Amino acid sequence: MALHVSWAFVFGILGNVVSFLVSLAPLPTFYQIYKKRTSEGYQSIPYVVSLFSAMLWIYYALLKKDAMLLITINTFCVFIQTFYIVVYFYYGPKKEKLVTLKLILLFNVFGFGVIFFSTFFLKNPLIRLQILGYICMGFALCVFVAPLGILRKVIKTKSVEYMPFTLSVFLTLGAVMWFFYGLLLKDMNIAVPNVLGFIFGILQMILYAIYKNYPKKMVEDPKLQLSAQQVVVDVVKLGSTTVSLEVNAVGPNPNNGDGTGEAQNIKTNNTADASNKV
Repeated sequence: MALHVSWAFVFGILGNVVSFLVSLAPLPTFYQIYKKRTSEGYQSIPYVVSLFSAMLWIYYALLKKDAMLLITINTFCVFIQTFYIVVYFYYGPKKEKLVTLKLILLFNVFGFGVIFFSTFFLKNPLIRLQILGYICMGFALCVFVAPLGILRKVIKTKSVEYMPFTLSVFLTLGAVMWFFYGLLLKDMNIAVPNVLGFIFGILQMILYAIYKNYPKKMVEDPKLQLSAQQVVVDVVKLGSTTVSLEVNAVGPNPNNGDGTGEAQNIKTNNTADASNKV
């Protein structure tokens, strides 16, 4: 038992280190927001959801009483996600500020409040912990569906520019560390979601190996072009970190949604070049 606990501590420390690094991934994005003095074009929901997830896991760890390493990383996550949200809110347009405020009220105030008051006053502490564990596990599993959007886009565009390899490796490592941490503590609420995280991480690296040398297309099909968005992979860092895979793709011209405008421009340019040669 002591050996299991010691190994659990080792994997917990490694999980903290990996998740700490992954949680810093959005910093370049917020540096760009600072330089541009606007957060327009970005979304706040990844950071709001990650803050909500971290709050849930801290609550769970406090009730569990033997998961201090969950508390440490998720406490840092609460701090860093709050920082991201504050910066986003400060530089955001009025419309985005309202959306962010609504998301905070929905997830971090109403959502967490309902979960807290519906479980905290249960008389049986074991039932309370079990119910909360199921909620945390269910939420973590739902979050792991996020990579499907990125995987689909990589296959469609045959491009890995939206899926940084280093980030995929760290996410996979984090899932492995937290899986063994939960397994050694015999806590399936921690271990199970990370199985899915590991599988998605391996899939991302396989796709990267397949498409990394794929020749880039000079002209993209307008139907495959997406408006600016963010796809967030929240590794069960357990709610501890946010992994932001930012996908900023240029969408088709709204005035020429069918892409004919580009074709006409190309045709005109070709005609002009031919005239110059003559």
